[in-house]
Amino acid sequence: MKLLVIGHSVEDHIISDQKEIIKPGGIYYTISALTSLAQDTEFLLCTFAEKENYSLFSGVYDKCTPDFISYVDSIPKVLLTIHGMNERDERYNNVIRNLEIPYARLKEFDGILINMITGFDIELNQIKKIRENFKGIIYMDVHTLSRGLGHHGHRGFRKIDHFNEWAKCLDIIQVNEHEVNTITSYNEEKQIAREILAGGTKQLIITKGEVGAKLYYMQNDELNFLFQSAVKVEAVNKIGLGDVFGAAYFYNYIKSGCSFSSLNVAVNASGLAAGVNGLSKLKSV
Repeated sequence: MKLLVIGHSVEDHIISDQKEIIKPGGIYYTISALTSLAQDTEFLLCTFAEKENYSLFSGVYDKCTPDFISYVDSIPKVLLTIHGMNERDERYNNVIRNLEIPYARLKEFDGILINMITGFDIELNQIKKIRENFKGIIYMDVHTLSRGLGHHGHRGFRKIDHFNEWAKCLDIIQVNEHEVNTITSYNEEKQIAREILAGGTKQLIITKGEVGAKLYYMQNDELNFLFQSAVKVEAVNKIGLGDVFGAAYFYNYIKSGCSFSSLNVAVNASGLAAGVNGLSKLKSV
């Protein structure tokens, strides 16, 4: 199996309990989870990297075929302030240009995962062109596309312009409980799901933190859903859990085509990631 992953790399500056830790971030978590979970799979990563800090990422990125990793002078630096279990505060320094998509080679892949790490990873015209050149499953984590860029790099939630046009190009969309309110004009979950799925998207997945995750889909013109409760863990990690969920769901769904089992694996993987420092134990889910 051959999979393409698209998203920006960032350097995270995590502030929690008045301490600052510098870690690799962004699409790093997606690739780390995929390479921990997957067997007999080749990954190609489309991202920007920085030679100055590549050592932060190399342990994971070196597991990918490097054809689409391009070097820039500086990748984004993200200040993440964690407030207990609530949504984090994000501030960005150096938001860079859109990634360079290898349109001519898209037919090589069994699936494409797009994680909108900065919200500027790709533009609307690029997802339209990806869809024109690729007929397989496209999975997108809305992530920071749901946030605007404000004063001093602050990323606050806002309604996404023309998201219905994005949705038409996507098979599976992932959002969390905050992001879901940014993708349509509605604020009620079932209304949001109906509108997104009416545009052609096959699945809308809403991650719900300690509660679990819900997957909406249409069957015989009726809105249906699957729900998977979260595993109970003592959380020692709060970063990258949505990325781990998306990686686990995407990989297992491409492999099996089963929404139910893939949702179960994804919820268990993100729960396990919350309970450990590092993702090496994901092979056990």
